[in-house]
Formats: sequence, C-alpha cells, structure tokens
Amino acid sequence: MGDTAVIVGGGIGGLAAAIGLRRAGWEVTVVERAPVLDDVGAGISLAANGLRALDELGVGKAVREASRGQYSGGTRTPRGGWLARMDGAALEKAVGTPIMGIPRATLHRLLREALPPETLLIGSEAGSVQQIDPGTVRVGCGDTVLDADLVVAADGIGSKVRARLFPSHPGPVHSGSAVLRAITEHPVALRTDFELTWGHGAEFGHIAFPDGRAEWHAVLNDLPAGTRFADPLAELRRRFHAWHDPIPALLDATRADAVLHHDVNELRTPLPSYTVGRIALLGDAAHAMTPNLGQGACQALEDAVTLAAALTAEAGTDAALARYDAERRPRSQAVARAARQAGRMGQQLSHPLSVALRNTAMRLTPSRAAVRMILRHHDWTPPRLS
Repeated sequence: MGDTAVIVGGGIGGLAAAIGLRRAGWEVTVVERAPVLDDVGAGISLAANGLRALDELGVGKAVREASRGQYSGGTRTPRGGWLARMDGAALEKAVGTPIMGIPRATLHRLLREALPPETLLIGSEAGSVQQIDPGTVRVGCGDTVLDADLVVAADGIGSKVRARLFPSHPGPVHSGSAVLRAITEHPVALRTDFELTWGHGAEFGHIAFPDGRAEWHAVLNDLPAGTRFADPLAELRRRFHAWHDPIPALLDATRADAVLHHDVNELRTPLPSYTVGRIALLGDAAHAMTPNLGQGACQALEDAVTLAAALTAEAGTDAALARYDAERRPRSQAVARAARQAGRMGQQLSHPLSVALRNTAMRLTPSRAAVRMILRHHDWTPPRLS
C-alpha cells in the first residue's frame, strides 16, 4: 500500500485536494458529513489563478466549457452611472483568460466526477482527528476508523479540526456584513457579463451564465449576525427598488425559496501555521476571507495544487508539509487582508463624503492601472504536478 490521506470535507477545496493527491500517487478518502452531495449553491467567479490550478488538476477544460467569460460590465452607482468599466479582453491578454462565471453546483459536480465514487465517504462526520504516532493520524467516523499518513482539513470556516489544533485561536468573526444570493429561475436579458453596484453601505451584483440565467448577490451592512427575513425577496425589493436595471428584473426572476442568506464571517486573526504534525489545513479552514475580491475558492484551489506538488517534490511528508505552509500562508493571508481592505473601500462605506471621494477616485483611475491591481492576485503560476 502506498501513501494514504484522509480529507475532511467534500467542498471545492477538499475535492480539489483529493484530485491533486491522487495525481501525486496517494490513496485518498474524502469524508463528507452531508448525506447527499446534491451540488447546491449560487454562483462563483474564477480568476486566472483558480483556472490555472484547475488546469493542473486536469479539469480546467471542463470547467471553462461550463463557464461564461466576464468581458463586459464593471462597477456602477445605484442610479446606473459607471464608476469603472471591466476590460475582460485586456485581462485575457495579460493572463490568458478573462474571469469566468460558473454555478457553484456545476463546479462542485465537475470536481466530484473527476474522482472515483469509492473515494467519497458520504454521510459520515469526522468526529475525531488524532495523531497517534509521528507518521499516523487516526480519523474516527462513527463506527469507522481510518488511519492515514496525512489528514487534510478542508472542513470550512467553522472547522472543528482547526479548533482542536489551535484551541486558543479566536476562530471566525463576523465581518459586519451579510450576503443574500440566488440563481435566477430563468434567463434574464442582460447587457453585461458582470456588474457590481455600490450604494451607501450596500452592494448588489450579478454574474451571467452560459444558459442565460444569472447569479445575483446583495451585501447588506446593517444586519446583526443571525438576522433572517421571513420573505427575503420582499425585503430586497424594498431596499433595492430604486436601483438601476437589471436589479429589479433579477429579483423578479428568482424564486423566494432559492435565496441563500449567510453572515459574512472571516478568520481575521491569521493562523500561526497551516500544518500541525501530519495534519494540514486548506481553504476556508485555513484562511477564510471576505468575498470582496472573489478569491476564496481560487485560494483553496491554489492550496490543493501546492500541497499535491509539495508531496510530489519533497522526499518526505513532513518536509512537504513544511513547504506547503511556507508557500501558502504568506500569499493567502495577504489576499485575505486585501479582501478585507477592499470591503472597507467598497460596500462598507456609508458616509456620503467617503462614498463621494471613493467614487471620484474610481472614475479617475485609468483602466490599465485597474488591470494591474487585479493582476496582483490573479497572476499566479501553479507548481507542476507531473
């Protein structure tokens, strides 16, 4: 038997890690507590760094075919004026691809289909994760016990594995915002591939999909953590009824039971390490960030490829984990800080003078400068797995 790994969590990061480790020659089991992988969720934007990671995992072509490039659009005011235009062609010229929009469920399905069904242990929660000797980690899943050379904790922002490894860490905190999002029930006539609209302490945006449907999201700043609406669409219509088209049309094309509502939480206190012994943290379990740069999933995909490549390149697992931590922690934590700052300068601004100054600065920023700022996070080259 070769090297064995247990991955805790069957989301995007966990599935990507499973694909990468299998390509690196490892025997992998993914433990997912959900009884059914029904591929739910709203939409997601994949930048060049995430797409390059998917290419290295061997699923980039399938993901691109199911996505729509974001060539047109930009950032607007509630009345419809443009603050900044998106130049998807310039971005494609710089990094080889525009940002791509895809339903999260589709991405999840494509990753899952790249794995043998027997890799997935569904409906089983990792109740305990314990290193029993320097080279073995034991995962208890009800009546099932799995011993592995490596455990990858990809169990999300509320990671129980992270809490056990770092009991004094404060864990996730509320960012002060909440997000409501959904995919429209039917196609909507849209003039752009992607838009963000910034008001006073609120944001509304959309991503267009290949079939004409769209994902939309609304970020609200004045909701205490845990707030939920009896009729979320009615509340959003009340708040955004005077905002420009196509915002009302997007809400009208959505079923009330399709709206997802989440508090926006983050790991504001950086972790001191992404590895402890033979346990590695990945994705939101390691560096949950606010969504303001659209980099959460892309950073998890970077993690997955970097971990697999380190396990391929290094002579031993311990050296590979040290390399993974050294390569991923500085970059992902820097992106998390940048995402937090982007939120402060974006939808979190509510004072009229601050909003006016921000809007003026955006209108005066040359498009080439805007592309350069985007490239700071998008232009990442993955290590090779083969």
